[in-house]
Amino acid sequence: MKSAKSRIKNCKRRGEWAELQFLATAARHGLQVFKPLGDSARYDAVVENQGSFVRVQVKSTTCRKPPGYYICSVRPSLASTPYKRGEFEFLACYVIPEDLWYIIPAKVVLTGGKRSAILLFTDSAASRYAPYKEAWELLRRYRRRTSLALKPDQPGVQEVIVSDSEEGSL
Repeated sequence: MKSAKSRIKNCKRRGEWAELQFLATAARHGLQVFKPLGDSARYDAVVENQGSFVRVQVKSTTCRKPPGYYICSVRPSLASTPYKRGEFEFLACYVIPEDLWYIIPAKVVLTGGKRSAILLFTDSAASRYAPYKEAWELLRRYRRRTSLALKPDQPGVQEVIVSDSEEGSL
């Protein structure tokens, strides 16, 4: 994958390429993936699993430091405000030279609010983010908790059931 680094010098284009790599890799892992139209959302992809939708922010890195770690930015850009909890559920960090993904819950990364980067020690099983290396199953198992549960028998709530045969006539 080192050739991708040398060919894509523009950071925005490399980010778009990494998003496409995420979509393709997630699909290879059997996940249903979607790309939001435009780039104004605070997430780059959506993963659907049994009716549950998970927002994913995709980041990539080629920046390896001598002690053996990669630096992966977790900010939209230097000029933008940092991400906040609730804007996405997972951060997918792609280590381009090693063709390696980290699927990290947002709550693990977005603590304290001002973190601008994380350090990924790809060769260490004891590192902080090692449990999230190629952890695609986290996207498959995630279920969003909701605080509002509507029941059809509550006042003001109507239940609409459409059978497959009626769907075409709507």
